[in-house]
Amino acid sequence: MEHSAHHSAAAHDHAAHQAHAGHAGHGTGGVTWGAAAQATLHCLTGCAVGEILGMIIGTALMWGNVSTMILAIALAFVFGYSFTLFGIRKAGLDLRTALKVALAADTVSIVVMELVDNGIIALVPGAMDAHLADTLFWTSLLGGFVIAFLITTPVNRWMIGRGKGHAVVHAYH
Repeated sequence: MEHSAHHSAAAHDHAAHQAHAGHAGHGTGGVTWGAAAQATLHCLTGCAVGEILGMIIGTALMWGNVSTMILAIALAFVFGYSFTLFGIRKAGLDLRTALKVALAADTVSIVVMELVDNGIIALVPGAMDAHLADTLFWTSLLGGFVIAFLITTPVNRWMIGRGKGHAVVHAYH
């Protein structure tokens, strides 16, 4: 390979990376609420799929509240990480690196979301004992997601502004 061709390609990649550094306000000081909301919505989607699936499975199998909640939380993490993992694997990262990126991007967001969401469900009278056909089951679950979104968005904004959380994923777009 000719050295000048390699040098100009490296310069081009560096310039592209520099231009990407400020992408969508992800620099240290200029994170937009829209970017934080989008990151939170992405995380919430995976969490919601896993949590709803866990609640449905546990309730349908007539498991106790604790077993059902453990399954729902575990699946929320699995689906939350998986949504990010699949996206960054498409960028060509090997599995090990992609796992590290997904863990760095989503762990705090998922933890906050799950604490808030499950806290809401635990605090709503009768929600823990509601069945799949009960309106209370769905309103407490979906209401918990809305409140979790509202609380997690500022957390994600703060993290993205410091180059953490979902800011890690943007290097692979």
